[in-house]
Amino acid sequence: MIGGIGYGGLVIALVTTLTAVITSLCGGRSRSAALIETARRAALITFPVLSLSILALLYLLASGRFEYSYVYQTTDLSMPLYLKLAALWGGQEGSLLFWCWLLAGFTFSVVARRWKTEVDLLPWVIAATSFTLLFFIILVLFFENPFSRYFITLDGIIKRAFFPPAMSILAKPTDGAGLNPLLRHFGMIIHPPALYLGFTGFVIPFAFAFAALVSGRTDDHWLKITRKWSLLAWLFLSLGLVLGSRWAYDVLGWGGYWGWDPVEISALMPWLTGTAYLHSAITQEKRRLFQHWNIALIVLTFCLVILGTFLTRSGMLSSVHAFSQSAIGPAFFVFIILMFSISFGLLLHRWSALRSENQIHSVFSRESAFLFNNLLFTALLLICLTGVLFPIFSELLTGQKVTVGPPFYESATAPLFGLLLLLMAIVPLTMWGVSTSRNLGRHLWKSALAALAVPLIVFLAGVRNWFALLAVWLVTLAIFTTVLDTYRTVTLRASNRQEPVRQAFGTLVRRFSRRYGGYLIHIGVALMALGIIGIEFFQTTTQGMLAAGETLSLSGYTFTYEKLEVTDNADGRNSARASVMIKRDNRELKRVFPGSDTYYVSQQSVTLPGVRSTLVDDLYVILVDWQPISSEGATFKIYRNPLINWLWIGSGVLVFGTLVALWPTTRRKNIPRTHQEEK
Repeated sequence: MIGGIGYGGLVIALVTTLTAVITSLCGGRSRSAALIETARRAALITFPVLSLSILALLYLLASGRFEYSYVYQTTDLSMPLYLKLAALWGGQEGSLLFWCWLLAGFTFSVVARRWKTEVDLLPWVIAATSFTLLFFIILVLFFENPFSRYFITLDGIIKRAFFPPAMSILAKPTDGAGLNPLLRHFGMIIHPPALYLGFTGFVIPFAFAFAALVSGRTDDHWLKITRKWSLLAWLFLSLGLVLGSRWAYDVLGWGGYWGWDPVEISALMPWLTGTAYLHSAITQEKRRLFQHWNIALIVLTFCLVILGTFLTRSGMLSSVHAFSQSAIGPAFFVFIILMFSISFGLLLHRWSALRSENQIHSVFSRESAFLFNNLLFTALLLICLTGVLFPIFSELLTGQKVTVGPPFYESATAPLFGLLLLLMAIVPLTMWGVSTSRNLGRHLWKSALAALAVPLIVFLAGVRNWFALLAVWLVTLAIFTTVLDTYRTVTLRASNRQEPVRQAFGTLVRRFSRRYGGYLIHIGVALMALGIIGIEFFQTTTQGMLAAGETLSLSGYTFTYEKLEVTDNADGRNSARASVMIKRDNRELKRVFPGSDTYYVSQQSVTLPGVRSTLVDDLYVILVDWQPISSEGATFKIYRNPLINWLWIGSGVLVFGTLVALWPTTRRKNIPRTHQEEK
């Protein structure tokens, strides 16, 4: 009964979405208000209908209905309720249904609002979102249906289907196979939803850009409407990437946060173009520039979202993050080609009409800085795209897969990320319109000289890696110029208006929330870069087999192996926990408990590092292997990860800055603003 409700919801959603696509296209062409309203209502109905399917699947997962193949594959009786519910996005079928539900929710929020000056965009927005949703609903209903059940035929063959095959009986397993042990982590609850929210959220600005191209609207109204949608999608995508990094750091047990895995890169690529788009959009709003760039970037972001989903789910990529082999690959490929061709065909058709009203008059202006920003992000995208696609094409053409590893990405992207940090430092010192090298240089050299203080301290502390010192200087410079520009603006307003500094700061943040939210984001990125510099340049490691009471030394720390306990748990898990005391200068710092959990059903293990964290470093202890009797010894691998926690702190600052940028601005009429405030 419950499964039937879920399946029925999918069928109804297919009908309503198809209705929305057809009536919106016909209504847009004929400008029929009745057809457009029919399309709008069909789009509105889809979300509650898909909500029924989601609730039905959640009920099946929570109640252990193992006759349903998806429930069997992703849950078992020993799993806690929160993990059973999180299994909704733990497998191929459920995650695709979740993707559909989120997109239907975003579409519902958009078409339910009051449409005034953009009525001509409405049918094409519905057409773009509903057509994308229709594609994914077809995938779920006909290829990856989470409501399929197991049936046993008379000759003993097990088949998956929603409707009973001829001469078969329903199979009712007493327990399930359970979720992949690597997914049994708190990150499972928040990382995939954040990533999917980012992916589906970018469909909305794409739909408005598509609508503007079809309707011939060359103004920036579509861009202003979707400003907060774009920023919200970017926030969730950023959060998803960071949470995924933290998950990898906690679970995979290799002492790192980012492995340049193909699936990681597939999620990074739309973030790169989405970030470039957010910066470029500001230029169009302020100076009527980069209209071609903005359309191209948001279309590219949408296509990369679909491409990343395709690569992850088609089985083409070998990755711990990828789903299993699936028949949906060709359908994804056709959809990507179709949407890419239509969108860029429309862009070329409207190319001359989208010509910018103004031009860049100075290479040292803020407009130029944003242009360089776009070029750098595009270069990073091309590097990532080359690394992901090269193994696929090499296998197709030569029969051999050539792996592209982290050294390629690190050597190719590091200079570009360094230039982005430099650009972050320069932008607060630039102005819109005409700017001169003398004016920029006068402010920059003082900041650059002051920022040398930090790398000088690091140098005196014994660091002789010149690339690391340069990176530290760039991080310091980016933070310093951002803080200095804020200080100058606040003190200028406080002086001109005779206000307390605190009040002046609060007023500026409320009135220019996008600007100061952006500044906080930049500071967050710089702090994240500091954490990356620490682990990439200064990580140290050691490994050894120890008997109880023996020690390993690393970077002035000693690690004493005390004992090992191995226990069987009621949830079908064998747990091994070692006790390791960390000391420095004969002073006890912390006792950590690295271990490993082995799940009997899946015969898979999960590494549980023991970590001692401070703002200075992480001491990351991994139990690699052990003998049945602890006195015979255990093997440990130990990492010292300097400054890594600034990566997570910076991520928090980035999230807070995005929320500030999303906060509605307050404007007071008839009060002139100083040039510094407007900058």
